[in-house]
Amino acid sequence: MTASAAEHTLELSCPPDDVSAVHEFLANVWQHDPSISVEDRMALELAIVELASNVIEHGAGPHGVSCRLRLEVDAERFSALLSDDGVAAVVDTDAARLPDGLVESGRGLALVRMVVDDLRYERVADENRWTVRRARH
Repeated sequence: MTASAAEHTLELSCPPDDVSAVHEFLANVWQHDPSISVEDRMALELAIVELASNVIEHGAGPHGVSCRLRLEVDAERFSALLSDDGVAAVVDTDAARLPDGLVESGRGLALVRMVVDDLRYERVADENRWTVRRARH
């Protein structure tokens, strides 16, 4: 498989931006690199959109939240870093599990973990950093 290394970046402020900007950003990445398999596209879109949605919904302060998404694509793997200036998350990504069937929330991080090889969260100064990595399939 031949794929050149590339880095794609999106900056958004919510509001007025929303998760639609992430969908559009990823559609442009897929168009830029048609060698990315459908399986990888679906997995990355699920993971990145879920994390961005969580940041927008749970991390926004009274004036919203600003985010930066960097997606690195190379011949072997994908690496995405979503950083934001929202409130600190209280989360253990390693402990994320699917809840019982009737629970209406709490599935997001567990779903992300199911489709990526590595999911990490850290708070650095006033910034949240969500990192996902996935080998190419």
